[in-house]
Amino acid sequence: MNRLSIVSLTLGPVQTNTYLVADSQRGECMVIDPAWDGERILAAARKHNWRITNIWLTHAHFDHLGGAGAVSDAHNPPLPVALHPLDYPLWRMEGGAPLFGMRIDPGPEPTIELRHGMLAYLGEITFEVRHAPGHTRGHVIFYCAQENVAFVGDVIFQGSIGRTDLPGGDYDTLMESIRTQVLSLPDETRLYCGHGPATTVGAERRNNPFLR
Repeated sequence: MNRLSIVSLTLGPVQTNTYLVADSQRGECMVIDPAWDGERILAAARKHNWRITNIWLTHAHFDHLGGAGAVSDAHNPPLPVALHPLDYPLWRMEGGAPLFGMRIDPGPEPTIELRHGMLAYLGEITFEVRHAPGHTRGHVIFYCAQENVAFVGDVIFQGSIGRTDLPGGDYDTLMESIRTQVLSLPDETRLYCGHGPATTVGAERRNNPFLR
């Protein structure tokens, strides 16, 4: 039986995917990219009787962390937040929300510095952190080899790729990240994207028009 359970919520003004990822045998879960509507995220965890232990951010754009404050405020002490340090400046700018005429609570300051190649743990499940810049400077992917899944944020989507026209974005860097950090994974690896449906490495290798 797979230990990993995944619940996807699509939240916020730009329909961002938030993932509750649980070690189902231990009842522990983390939230990857608490996009918006923190109470909905908390309610989903309660529905499954999961205890939230961490918040992991693929990157610091506002639409991926707009619910972090509400999720963390429901816990005492506040939940640890993991982010690559190259995205700390973006986090301090409320994820760029003011550029779009919005203000958000970015939540508690990140206390876990994500680094390329480091291992992160959810109960008995191990994730590899892969630095994949290009959409933002500090974007990361969370890859779980034992479950054949990767949480890829806004690096790649079904049939598309992440934007590179926002501050910190760079097209050539993004394409190199896709080549080295996504296409290097086994074809059967399931990709959970920041927007839109999940896909697989093999499907994107064959069908994504940006990769031809």
